[in-house]
Amino acid sequence: MDKVLIVDDELGIRRLVHHGLNAIEFELYEAPDGESALRLTATKCPSVVLLDLGLPDMDGVEVVRRIREWSCVPIIILSARDQERDKVEALEAGADDYLTKPFGVGELTARIRVALRHVSQAHSPAEPVFRFGEISFDLAAHIVKRGDEEIHLTRTEFSLLAILVRHADRVVTHRQLLTEVWGPEFTEESHYLRVYMGQLRQKTEADSAQPRYLITEMGVGYRLKSDESN
Repeated sequence: MDKVLIVDDELGIRRLVHHGLNAIEFELYEAPDGESALRLTATKCPSVVLLDLGLPDMDGVEVVRRIREWSCVPIIILSARDQERDKVEALEAGADDYLTKPFGVGELTARIRVALRHVSQAHSPAEPVFRFGEISFDLAAHIVKRGDEEIHLTRTEFSLLAILVRHADRVVTHRQLLTEVWGPEFTEESHYLRVYMGQLRQKTEADSAQPRYLITEMGVGYRLKSDESN
């Protein structure tokens, strides 16, 4: 049974999540503050941590940073903070996903399942080919196809898509993408991403104006949606 740690100082939120997730038989733990969250993460080894940012003893971003010093457990932020800078800060500190309150338990459950799937994949042999929609992406062979037809990607386009594939269903921030593809000196050049993401959408999406898979997370970054998350 997968373990879920719910970290929130609001009892009502903890009860809402606890009640919603009980139906699908997770083993649940609760923490009202950052110190309790750190202690329970260390002693209970949860499969996923659901973390509020506004905790009474320390900021949730600090909790993320401290957990990341020794653990790769998936962390999903559940917060009323909806500013782009808060999302970017949490994701760059090491969080895997971000849901803004109020949220639906159904959506939260889907995000948890995606996080658990990524953990499972990380501990099993990698799939040789990643697929989304009509597109197949073979990282080892350096081949991208739509159906049986090979698509030509430039080196930069391939590198950008490869990062999104490796982090499928998770937000990758502008800074992360710019650093990995172009280098740390290009972290402010977000127009590069707009241009190349536009080119990728034209080559991989059925309708580049209304993409199904290469999703913009406004002001934060991009997310490649897999077929399983649609």
